[in-house]
Amino acid sequence: MPVPEHAVDLRLDFTSARADVAWVRSGALVREVEKRTAAPRPHGYNKGVPKAKDLEWRLQRTEQQLRLFQQISRFMVREMSLQEVLQGVVSLVVEFTQGDSCLVYLLDNEGLVLCASNTPHPSTIGKVRLRLNEGLTGWVARERRLLSISREAYSDPRFKSFGELPEDTFEAFLSAPIIARNRVVGVINVQHRLPHPHTGGEMEVLTTVGEQIGCVLVLARMARSAIESTNHAELVLSSGPILIKQ
Repeated sequence: MPVPEHAVDLRLDFTSARADVAWVRSGALVREVEKRTAAPRPHGYNKGVPKAKDLEWRLQRTEQQLRLFQQISRFMVREMSLQEVLQGVVSLVVEFTQGDSCLVYLLDNEGLVLCASNTPHPSTIGKVRLRLNEGLTGWVARERRLLSISREAYSDPRFKSFGELPEDTFEAFLSAPIIARNRVVGVINVQHRLPHPHTGGEMEVLTTVGEQIGCVLVLARMARSAIESTNHAELVLSSGPILIKQ
């Protein structure tokens, strides 16, 4: 069964991380996505809106994006539990995307487990599980791809209903892999109840947040005593010099 035209997936080959990061950061991701999807504008936007207004709107979104990354970075350096950090992240992502749901799934030995949600799912946190060959979320983890579906996500042939989650009926679905040390360790999903064409900026943000969560998970494995006792200068210098191209 073919994938619907309104589903967009972009391969992010993390085995060549430098090239992909440069591709995302340069704005190529945004341009590629906006060729395929119509970026939404503020209410009432039309061709007659002066360019200055459009520039002001874009600048505002860029500032919001920067604040999001700054706030997540602060979570990474504070004395917070991992659960508190993840809850903070999903709340920030929902605020930025104006979505209705943000879910974080992390890998365990048997597959993906729901570990954080912006909506109250006390009976599902830690209990909703899926294998890497199940559902849209499993597909994102398995294929290491960013996935965007603007409407009728439940009609996608890769979709799987879990019953326990109200998100099963939501229209729009945006998902990115969570990456740590060049490995997929989870997936972060943003969903809208109604159809929503995802912008390139939203995709870029979710990709970066997935990377930041990966860093959080790595840092969470380090005890405070280990951080204090480590000779950080030696840690860097012992890795050898970096060859700088002339």
